[in-house]
Amino acid sequence: MGVLNITPDSFSDGGHFFNTDIALAHGEKLVSDGADILDIGGESTRPFSEAISEEEECRRVLPVIEQLAKRISIPISIDTVKSGVARRALDAGAAIINDISALHFDPDMATVAAKTGVPLILMHKKGTPKTMQVDPVYDDLLGEIRAFFEQAIDHAVQNGISRQKIIIDPGIGFGKTLTHNMTLINHLDVFSDLNVPILIGTSRKAFIRRLLKKADEKDIDPMLPIVETGTQASIAISVLRGASVVRVHDVANTKVMLTVLDAIKQS
Repeated sequence: MGVLNITPDSFSDGGHFFNTDIALAHGEKLVSDGADILDIGGESTRPFSEAISEEEECRRVLPVIEQLAKRISIPISIDTVKSGVARRALDAGAAIINDISALHFDPDMATVAAKTGVPLILMHKKGTPKTMQVDPVYDDLLGEIRAFFEQAIDHAVQNGISRQKIIIDPGIGFGKTLTHNMTLINHLDVFSDLNVPILIGTSRKAFIRRLLKKADEKDIDPMLPIVETGTQASIAISVLRGASVVRVHDVANTKVMLTVLDAIKQS
């Protein structure tokens, strides 16, 4: 899954693709690099970010979705927590809903997903993007997140969404500390018997940058090559632990790494 952020403030590439023509060109590049899904979002969900209006979000994403849907052959995912944005994005050509709130922010999102029958990604997080990184605490990290997914899947199914259409995302970096993130990745297999695909999004996340920065550095640029190298390590272990979908910024490098990893796994 290639990431296309049409925002001025995303942590990883904020503002780079805010222009529609540049966003279209980058979306096509992600496809040519080997993406199987293109995930388009118009509202930043980085820690401490502010929400935007539905109209502003639509203004950012709809022109890009409409044009890309005509130009590319892979499915487009709309990354949103708003049912109105999801509905209009699907009408414009999107084919997947990626809801980081797991149907908790907008009760009408379940109706949109059920009526359209599109795949739905349910992500775990604590709080909102503005509050999620303020001292997140768990008594039982893996147990609590597993219970969250059991309830989220049941809620979706009860609202008419086919279980076969559900994908879960443990939400790396969304209300988790460095240790939480690493534990989740290393134990993704605890979710395997939920019998739904697992999506993982570690690309350029803060926990990778924290592991790689020097002692005297406050943070390092997410675009640095060493961050991408760290990202590839996190993706590799995620796939080995059971991830079926990986959400990344650098599709080309990820495709190479996964080609080699899959070949070795199958040998």
